[in-house]
Amino acid sequence: MSDSNATDFTNPSTFILLGIPGLEAAHVWISIPFCTMYTIAILGNFTILFIVKTKSSLHVPMYYFLCMLAVTDLVLTTSTLPKMLSIFWFNSREIDFSACLTQMYFIHCSLEMESGILVAMAFDRYVAICDPLRHSTILTNPVVSKIGLAVMLRGCIVVLPLLILARQWPYCRTNIIPQPYCAHIAVVNLACADTRVSSYYGLFVLFCVMGLDVIFITVSYIQILRAVFSLPSKDEARLKTFGTCGSHLCVILAFYIPALFSFLTHRFGHNVPLHFHVLIANMYILVPPMLNPIIYGVRTKRIRGRLLQLFTHKGT
Repeated sequence: MSDSNATDFTNPSTFILLGIPGLEAAHVWISIPFCTMYTIAILGNFTILFIVKTKSSLHVPMYYFLCMLAVTDLVLTTSTLPKMLSIFWFNSREIDFSACLTQMYFIHCSLEMESGILVAMAFDRYVAICDPLRHSTILTNPVVSKIGLAVMLRGCIVVLPLLILARQWPYCRTNIIPQPYCAHIAVVNLACADTRVSSYYGLFVLFCVMGLDVIFITVSYIQILRAVFSLPSKDEARLKTFGTCGSHLCVILAFYIPALFSFLTHRFGHNVPLHFHVLIANMYILVPPMLNPIIYGVRTKRIRGRLLQLFTHKGT
């Protein structure tokens, strides 16, 4: 099926991913930072998993949630980056219809799960700071496991209607997707039916699911700040408390700010060039999985210490 195929068809066997429209000549150069970010994300998140697994003192809720975040980031990057790089390097732009919908499902499912894990991490910090004596009795291993299972099921179930709806639409306009991966809105825009149900449900997921996550995180940190400033005026105690939350706040900002920017440019940036829209959407997929292990590796003393210990032992 050629790139220019715009004839009528209802069930395309393949979609064509254009990569970054308007910047096709620079695909090889664009692939360099993309590949670098993918490599950092893979190595960084596997390193986090290895460190937590091998260091028994890290077998606590905060680091269990961090491992969940690392696994989610690995799924997110692995479901998108290999296909992106094959487009940039080998011009392999075709993707099977079912594979496209599967990729779309894993992308949005991973994003929903990551948002839920950030809420769980905020709750963990809230209990650790506001009720430290009960932290070990509230967040036991079974409770952490149930929270992780609930986050995973929520992500899988909430995104499932998007997949079901996208699969039932007739696609009779074109099979060309002006992106390097199958995002929900990009796929649904190709349908030649009234897709308002998909659009409304997508907005519902954005505002009522991820929006509630942002509210829960905000409330948790308001309570944390109140608890911190109610402490006696001891600079060391306050700095230590802020230090335990600093990494998590950086991760939250790295996840939600690109998401918000991508949403605003898509909804209101009608005069913004298409390639800029696509690049911003890619940053939403690429930046958090790359930054999360770096942030925790640099800002978390116990992980940083374990890393230095590993490299020191290798050096000797």
